[in-house]
Amino acid sequence: MTFVFTPFAPAAVPVQGGAAGALFPVHRIYCVGRNYVEHAIEMGHSGREAPFFFMKPADAVLPVAEGTLGTMRYPTLTKSLHHELELVVAIGKGGRDIPAAKALEHVWGYAVGLDMTRRDLQNDAKKLGRPWCIAKGFDESAPIGPIKRAEECGLTADTKISLLVNGQPRQASTLGKLIWSVAEVIEHLSKAWELRPGDLIFSGTPEGVAAVEVGDVLSAKVDGVGTLDVKIVAG
Repeated sequence: MTFVFTPFAPAAVPVQGGAAGALFPVHRIYCVGRNYVEHAIEMGHSGREAPFFFMKPADAVLPVAEGTLGTMRYPTLTKSLHHELELVVAIGKGGRDIPAAKALEHVWGYAVGLDMTRRDLQNDAKKLGRPWCIAKGFDESAPIGPIKRAEECGLTADTKISLLVNGQPRQASTLGKLIWSVAEVIEHLSKAWELRPGDLIFSGTPEGVAAVEVGDVLSAKVDGVGTLDVKIVAG
C-alpha cells in the first residue's frame, strides 16, 4: 500500500501494568451528554432523557502518566474553558446492538478523563442550532490518565469520582449517580455505531463544572481506577 504522504502515528493512551510501554490505540472518542442528574439540572435540564452523544477526534487525547503533572495549552477562540470530570470506558471488543446484560464483556478497561469544553462557543452554538464540534473537539480537549484493566478496578455504585482545582473541591459524586450506567450507555451507543476495539467512551460528568484559567492545576480521581493531574498553561 502506498500513501501520498507518511501517515501520522495513531493516537494512543498508556495502560497500567502489563508490558512496559504498552499502549491502547484509540479508534474513536464518544462522549455522553448530561449523564448525571445534578449536572443536567445545572445545565438547565431535568429528568432521565434518552442518552445523546457527541464525538471528539481520536487525536484530541492528551495522555498523562500516572503520578505526573501534564500540561494542557489554553485553547484559542475561547474565554470560558470549562472542566468536565469523567470516567472513561475503553472498549476492547467491538460489536453492534450490544445488550446491556453483555455490555461489560466488551470493556477492556477504565481511565480518568477530562472533557474540556469551550463553554462560550458551545453556548453560542446551542443558540444558533449549530454543531458543538468547535466547542468539544479541539486539540488536547481530552486529557486522560493511563487505562487500567477492568477486572482490576472493582467499580461499584459507591465508587467515588472527584476533581480538585488548585487543591479546592470542584466536582464530587459516585458512579451510582449516572443516569445511564456504563452498560446501558454501551447498549444505546452500539445501536447508532458499530463499536470497535480502541473506542473510548467519556461517560458523563457530575455537577460542579466551571471555568479554569492559565496556571490552574486540575487533579482528577476515580477510586480504583487512578488519577489525572493537569496544569493549564498559556497557548
